[in-house]
Amino acid sequence: MSRKVAVFAGSLRKDAYSRKVAKAFMALAPEGYLMEILEIGQLPLYNQDLDENPPEEWVDFRNRVREFDAFVFVTPEYNRSVPAALKNALDVGSRPAGQSVWGGKPAVVLSSSTGQYGGFGANHHLRQSFVFLDLHVLQQPEAYLAKVGEAFDENGVLVSDRTKELLKKVMDAYIVWVEKIL
Repeated sequence: MSRKVAVFAGSLRKDAYSRKVAKAFMALAPEGYLMEILEIGQLPLYNQDLDENPPEEWVDFRNRVREFDAFVFVTPEYNRSVPAALKNALDVGSRPAGQSVWGGKPAVVLSSSTGQYGGFGANHHLRQSFVFLDLHVLQQPEAYLAKVGEAFDENGVLVSDRTKELLKKVMDAYIVWVEKIL
């Protein structure tokens, strides 16, 4: 059986570490797991006044997200929280009320930082939102990727054995989690 997994890279920067982490994580997916990065930078900011006649980008995004069985969220930490674009994607997908695209699906959070805390604040802010969104987030192992700038070479290739081991451990647990939830 194949599973479709949407991957969200929280930073919009072209050479963002969250995108590099997402690609490294996706490369570990076993056969039958089809992972795809869904872009979020094109989404206009959520505004409830637009729910009656939503922007085409919202409609397209919601329809795409509904196609997936599970989710991977890779986020940097901005000011001890998540980037606005990622929070906006969650909001757009959760509305209008009662029509959320997120509910009941398995998810995992990978957070990163160039500092030593590995995006702890962003990771937990996402988890708070997931409670309301009814996303079933993998609890263990937690994935805080500290000093992520040192984990990749100048070509964006993951070179840190420690980071590779953690991502593999998380992927293995995530696959078990997805199969348990679905």
